[in-house]
Amino acid sequence: MKFKFHPSAERGVNKMAWLDSKFSFSFAHWYDPQKIHFGALRVLNDDIIAPSMGFGMHPHDNMEIVTIMLSGELQHKDSMGHTEIIKAGEVQHMTAGTGIMHSEVNSSSTEESKLLQIWVFPRAHNLTPSYDQRYFDEAGRDSQWQFLATPQGGESIKVQQEAYFVRRKMKPSELASYELHGEYQGAYIFVIEGSVSVNGHELGRRDAIGVWELDQVDITASKEADVLLIEIPMR
Repeated sequence: MKFKFHPSAERGVNKMAWLDSKFSFSFAHWYDPQKIHFGALRVLNDDIIAPSMGFGMHPHDNMEIVTIMLSGELQHKDSMGHTEIIKAGEVQHMTAGTGIMHSEVNSSSTEESKLLQIWVFPRAHNLTPSYDQRYFDEAGRDSQWQFLATPQGGESIKVQQEAYFVRRKMKPSELASYELHGEYQGAYIFVIEGSVSVNGHELGRRDAIGVWELDQVDITASKEADVLLIEIPMR
């Protein structure tokens, strides 16, 4: 097994009057040559957006964009004609493909929006843009892997890559094993809350570890924990 440990305290920071962002990988003005990407995983931003503020209309192309709402809500608008409110517990996905424009604004005048924004390189360039948004019940990840996004879709959101987004809420001392889908797959484990041990490595809140050249990931909760695992191709 090979691994890269990404402590929470070593993430990039972008703090503005309306936005507090932490970057797991090089993004915007923050550049770390050791943290450009992990396999096909390019961006994992941990954002807090002030009430009534947000990102105005801006472009993307050739990227799979997944947003996991942790609390609050966002109003989404895009050039494909979608106008949606994304609420806590929901996951949004866009295939940017040949190009899209979109905006994401906190639709509450009183409550912050807290979210994870994640970008994954797609399996091919210039795909047809698409949009999906779904609610995932918290009970569906209690002591079990809840598949948020997969290449197959179905009950999960379909992504245009051999990527699997899974989330799990763990009880103290619980052991969870996750089997990878092939020899050249890796996993990036991000601790949303709590603390865990990943194949013997200790992680706390917002710490992350990328692992590869292994068949299975073993996670043990030190205390109650909320864990996001992103399985992605490493080449």
